[in-house]
Amino acid sequence: MKLILLGAPGAGKGTQADVLSRRLNIPTISTGNMLRAAISNGTAVGLEAKSYMDKGQLVPDSVIIGIVKERLAEPDCANGFILDGMPRTIPQAEALEANGISFDAVVSLEISDEEIIGRMSGRRVCPKCGATFHVVSNPPKAEGICDVCGEALIIRPDDAPETVQSRLDVYHAQTEPLKDFYARLGNLRAVENAGSIEAVSQAIFKALEIGE
Repeated sequence: MKLILLGAPGAGKGTQADVLSRRLNIPTISTGNMLRAAISNGTAVGLEAKSYMDKGQLVPDSVIIGIVKERLAEPDCANGFILDGMPRTIPQAEALEANGISFDAVVSLEISDEEIIGRMSGRRVCPKCGATFHVVSNPPKAEGICDVCGEALIIRPDDAPETVQSRLDVYHAQTEPLKDFYARLGNLRAVENAGSIEAVSQAIFKALEIGE
């Protein structure tokens, strides 16, 4: 099964991709990891990507698609894959389709901005040992103090409400239109991201008609 997970930052895409990867025994293919691997391995498209990055420029979609095609040709993708980190825009989606990279289903995790801001702004991280807490769902035993090492917890800059809102604005402007794009292709599956991780996973299995 060839899949994409769509959803705003903090919607739980990474968590659910891990669940689906184990359930279906297919790899999650991260475009960021692919890019780093292609550069490290010195492939032709990897070197081309590096030439842009060395100049401080964004890697063009055409180069990214070349890297995706290289990776999807590897044996572990023979039975399917979950593409993570792409497409983020309509032109990227159109370019994937034009290059013969299509999908059996596109799962859209539906969640309100308010819930995402609550999730992410409630996160607290230990700068010393890396332990992660949440003021509502996983609070530390002592407020503001790491259970593991006793260090004072911090809010990462990425989790500040104004930063989260800015990322959501970009998502709504650039990535959310992909839902209409894939709805027209007939492979969009909308799943309400409410409740536990397990409940959302079950809703995704149902939307994809994956039996027990």
